[in-house]
Amino acid sequence: MSAPYPAFYLELPVNEIALSKLFSRAHLFHRFPPDWEVVITDVENSTSAVAGGRQHDINMIATESIVAVMNIVYDHNLDVPFFFGGDGATFIIPGSLLQEVIHSLQTHQENVKKNFNESVRVGHIPVSEIYAQGIDLLVSKTKASKLLSIPVILGDGIAYAEKKIKGDDYMLANFAQLSGQVDLKGMQCRWDRIEPPEDKEEVISLLVLAYSENLQAESFSKVIDCIDSIYGNVIARRAVTIGKLRLVPSLSRLKKEVQSQMQKMVFLRTITEWVKTIIGKFYFTTTKGKTYLNSLVELTDDLVLDGKINTVISGTIAQRKKLEKELDKLEAKQKIIYGLYASSASVMSCYVRDMDLKHIHFVDGADGGYTNAAAVLKRKLLKL
Repeated sequence: MSAPYPAFYLELPVNEIALSKLFSRAHLFHRFPPDWEVVITDVENSTSAVAGGRQHDINMIATESIVAVMNIVYDHNLDVPFFFGGDGATFIIPGSLLQEVIHSLQTHQENVKKNFNESVRVGHIPVSEIYAQGIDLLVSKTKASKLLSIPVILGDGIAYAEKKIKGDDYMLANFAQLSGQVDLKGMQCRWDRIEPPEDKEEVISLLVLAYSENLQAESFSKVIDCIDSIYGNVIARRAVTIGKLRLVPSLSRLKKEVQSQMQKMVFLRTITEWVKTIIGKFYFTTTKGKTYLNSLVELTDDLVLDGKINTVISGTIAQRKKLEKELDKLEAKQKIIYGLYASSASVMSCYVRDMDLKHIHFVDGADGGYTNAAAVLKRKLLKL
């Protein structure tokens, strides 16, 4: 077992072998220290909000929770695995950061209620409790692109935590109140709906669960191989490409973003950010601007591996039908359960600490891609 220390994840090596092979290399996965914590945020009733045309708000709320936590983590010169889920986020953090993180998320929770009239569930489960249940929580790192490394989770630890935290009887432990506001520096949501590349017809949001914890490595390896063979490599199947990026200088959207970050001088700050967005259209024609756009594509988080596969892919209708046929076969053999939703575009929210390489971009299928795929998956699970 790895020693319990805050730099555990930061110091893990990044593996550059094919992802399908990584799943089968047990020695490249490491157990989290038992004094770490799984922290989860979730927008309640997000399905109805998305159905009502409010996907941008829901994605923004989820992204804000990531910004709130990661600004704390980076201030401590650490790194932790985090996972964007469209309507929420998951983090696995050292226990030493728990009070600060939960306080920030509770402040975020209050702001969301005031600014969006939405309720955010916040909770945490100790990793030691997960292990006491005989459930695993293993992590490795893989290189997702030239610039982006992502965590890869095996085990049902996060699924266990989600079930507990989203249960009706879950109660968040009391924490001492800390002064200050939630730090959302770097939060941005300025991009319009992103059409698929010229040679593609749609964007799919796909969620895949293994039937059981001990089938994860084998099943996920087969699914990734299947995606690779049908859609091509990660570059070929990207939903976000430079040629389709368009800024949205919407005052109403900017106002919501500003309101989340500050309580005073909202109007003045909104106008300032609106002017910056207009100028941004010209900035992205410069050499530095083009460099940023190239890195944006490389730093887009379109594959999330949190004990299940969550991915956004662009392709053709024929490719999707072929994928569904192969996934149906694996489902019939009780290897996996999956949910899939096809959209006409993708949407993106961003965490930009600076314009060099300290930024990451979260992508979802338009019209509630992940939320609708999750609804399909839940319906299947209810039938088991």
